[in-house]
Amino acid sequence: MSSAQGANPGAEREDPLAQPDSRFNTLPGWTWVGCYGGYYLTADQLDNAGFEHGFFTRRWQGRGPDELATYLSCGVSVHRPQQVHGNVVLEASAAAAAPWPDADGLVSDRGGQSLWVCGADCTPVLLADPKSGHVAACHAGWRGVASRILPEAIARLEQRGACREQLIVALGPAVSGERYQVEQSVALQVGEALAAEPRSLEELQRQAVIDPDPEQGHCRLDIRQAALQQLKAEGINHTRISTCPLCTVAEPSLFHSWRRDQVKAVQWSGIVGQAAI
Repeated sequence: MSSAQGANPGAEREDPLAQPDSRFNTLPGWTWVGCYGGYYLTADQLDNAGFEHGFFTRRWQGRGPDELATYLSCGVSVHRPQQVHGNVVLEASAAAAAPWPDADGLVSDRGGQSLWVCGADCTPVLLADPKSGHVAACHAGWRGVASRILPEAIARLEQRGACREQLIVALGPAVSGERYQVEQSVALQVGEALAAEPRSLEELQRQAVIDPDPEQGHCRLDIRQAALQQLKAEGINHTRISTCPLCTVAEPSLFHSWRRDQVKAVQWSGIVGQAAI
């Protein structure tokens, strides 16, 4: 983790989680939570609103949602989809046991549910409504953003009584734009989904969604910034959106990355709904 390096920028990188909280917990708006099982990351806004949640790292490898949920809360049910890089958002009750349904998002439909998504470069997105207590979890890569999975999750939350202007959203660790080369045609597909009117490459660059790339016909895509712009276009105030600055590609000690390693391994992210039973 770049923020955990010592004063000497040329020194060998330290283990980012081998320090007390006061040393490595330096991400504004985010907190590393330590427990007997290890460390996981939380967004302060979600935590302050009373929503138990966590963005887990590769150090929890081999432990799935059934076990991870016990570190967040007691006695909660576990719900997860079979992710397919689409825009389907299901009620959590439809994803309570294997075989897991094909989807990339879940919305709570009762209390005591923990919702889980996984990824290795795509953005894990956790949404919560303080009024109703309902939550959503989405797996949002470029295909998910391009197919508007986040607006779909917001609409499903509204069906449960949520107010979109009051939603709290956390965008977890994902590949940064600096390390994510895509074809310009991919960026344009994303740009078409960010607002009512399609965004040109020039507009996407002004919004920091893309940066130029030296290879012709390509650019660098910041998928978290794309998700942020889509959420803002849906009426979510940017002050209620927390974006984790950690890049999965750049932090091999913390995160699996398909783009870096070409290995099918993931880390999990989950949130517990607070709605009444």
